[in-house]
Amino acid sequence: MAVTLSLVALFGLVLFFLLRSRSLTPGGAFTAAGFGFFLASTGAADPINEMATALVDAIPSI
Repeated sequence: MAVTLSLVALFGLVLFFLLRSRSLTPGGAFTAAGFGFFLASTGAADPINEMATALVDAIPSI
């Protein structure tokens, strides 16, 4: 679990700087995919899934 959290932090930091510099290249896309993959295996996955479900359910009522 500690390795996963550190990889999430590392990928998140790299992705933040790539998005900030607006240089999202194929390497940046790999970083984004890695960030999502490792984030999905943390405890944050369930709240993120619930939030996405709530947003999708709210769209038709707008």
